[in-house]
Amino acid sequence: MATMHSTHKRIRQGAARSIGAIYLDLTKMQRLSHLLLVFLLPCVTSFVATTNSNFGPSTSKLTSNLHAYKIDNGEPFQGFGNTGFLILAGGTGSRMKASMPKQFLELQSAPILHYSLHLFLEKLPAYCEASGLTSPPQVVLVLDPKYQPEYQPIVDKYEGRLAFANPGVERQGSVENGLNKLVELSDGACEYIAVHDSARPLVTIEEICNVVSDAHNVGAAVLGVPCKATIKESDDGVTVQRTIPRARLWEVHTPQVVKVEALLHGFDKVAKEDLEVTDDVSIIEALGEPVKLTRGEYTNLKITTPEDMDVAGAILSDRGEEAINLLGSTSTDGNVAVTDQPDPIGTFQSPFGGQRTIVNFGSGRLSDGKVDDNVRAYPARPTPSKWHE
Repeated sequence: MATMHSTHKRIRQGAARSIGAIYLDLTKMQRLSHLLLVFLLPCVTSFVATTNSNFGPSTSKLTSNLHAYKIDNGEPFQGFGNTGFLILAGGTGSRMKASMPKQFLELQSAPILHYSLHLFLEKLPAYCEASGLTSPPQVVLVLDPKYQPEYQPIVDKYEGRLAFANPGVERQGSVENGLNKLVELSDGACEYIAVHDSARPLVTIEEICNVVSDAHNVGAAVLGVPCKATIKESDDGVTVQRTIPRARLWEVHTPQVVKVEALLHGFDKVAKEDLEVTDDVSIIEALGEPVKLTRGEYTNLKITTPEDMDVAGAILSDRGEEAINLLGSTSTDGNVAVTDQPDPIGTFQSPFGGQRTIVNFGSGRLSDGKVDDNVRAYPARPTPSKWHE
């Protein structure tokens, strides 16, 4: 036994000397690389393990993230049962250079406005049901009275969940009218209101969940993205006065979500002090209350010019969005027989009689005049194919 132990010892010593000799023959750079590998490999392994444990499997979905959020009473995010939605669709869209408000222009399968209606009345409730979250109890649509009769069939279809409110002279008045209607219909059940521009048809369910959850935490929240452009300040529009530090600038989007009670107080303050506010959370800022910036997506663009229609159409195509069917009726065989395809341009049966017809050139390219079917109303412009920062 002693002899065997001695033999094993000599073998180990010989092996160690051999490894040492090989190591001494390496160049300095090779030895350095070897040492780095020896010391860094455990660190890398530890980091990977920590990363995997923190972020979970790659197949994790939005639902798991939402249930991890905590609202002010320490409970997980439960959904939208205390949050009503307000869709602003009373604008004129003068910069679109069309013969009708831009929310009625066709964007691929349906008018722009229908994307917001479909999202809040169909997609979001379906997501909530699948995820165990409560759905929004009420949606208020701010719409010019002269167009309301054409949208009455949709209101009837979603009876108890969708209602009209009349627009004000400015955005602030439209929001106030919609808020009062929401309070009336919900009888105080809606503690929060989410205000959304109908001209933003590309907002995602994830963005909505995030901003509503943040509002439940803080009291008010707004979707936004860091400003990418360099901003110059000028007094006269001719000479640059200064460059504003971009790191502090955010471009805000909608929905903007606030407590109903705070917004009511804010409207009183704005009226009494004749304050000028540019958006909904500005009213909360005027009260001295905090507003959470919720990181959104750059794809949540506001359609303002004809070029924006091209970009929005490309994003929808890239996403593979389903066709919108708010008005569809069902045939005897169960297939949808009628869709939201405009006749000829907007909502249902020629709601804009007496005005010029919008001509669709595909991909959202429009004209409000009579042109050759083979000629576009304006030159095609390249649009991005990827939608990253």
